[in-house]
Amino acid sequence: MSVSIPTYPDLAGKVAVVTGGSKGIGYAIAATLTAQGASTAVIGRNRGDLDRAGQTLGPRATAIEADIRNAAQVQAAIDQAALKSGGLDILINNAGVGVFAPVADMRIEDFQSIIETNLSGVFYCCRAAIPQMRRRGGGWIINISSLASKNPFSGGAAYAASKAALNAFSEALMQEVRYDGIRVSCVLPGSVATGFGGRGAPDRADWKVQPEDVARVVLDLLTMPERSLPSRVELRPSQPKK
Repeated sequence: MSVSIPTYPDLAGKVAVVTGGSKGIGYAIAATLTAQGASTAVIGRNRGDLDRAGQTLGPRATAIEADIRNAAQVQAAIDQAALKSGGLDILINNAGVGVFAPVADMRIEDFQSIIETNLSGVFYCCRAAIPQMRRRGGGWIINISSLASKNPFSGGAAYAASKAALNAFSEALMQEVRYDGIRVSCVLPGSVATGFGGRGAPDRADWKVQPEDVARVVLDLLTMPERSLPSRVELRPSQPKK
């Protein structure tokens, strides 16, 4: 019996955009894509973080300042990335915020910021990116969600709701664009060592998922055979604290 051994092409010549790409999970993804040969644009709001990321990622990386809650800024950023590199093949919607408080105590502006970043921002990015990908004959959209979308917790109502909505958005979008050659997947990490949401400084606790682990999942998705679409991936610590 003969077995077909798959080969995994590198990403040389591909153009990627990573939102929230200046630190944490987004930076790990951007570094991985760049190392594989992709031209990568990282989008973020903090100029200092963007400058540092751009310097360390190297000449194939571009740092673009934009607030993904602003549709016009998103459109301009996506257009800039595509114009510089000749198109767009990969969109990683990683930017996200979390403010954790009981519903009765949460400020309205914090709730709005969570929804506008974690959900509306993804919509703006996808809406701007899809025409670019169609012109290239296909592409990948990978949305970074959270296991909190399936496992809500006290104080996390707004965050969990935003990520649950992102899951539904991703699955509907997947059905809309699959025949354009655009594959859509959603990655749901569990506890990641990033200090996300101000709930602790970044750490390297051995039991936690590391940012580079999430980046590995993204790379694995991007190198899947064209006939295959893992539309949702859950990534959790293998041995969490008891």
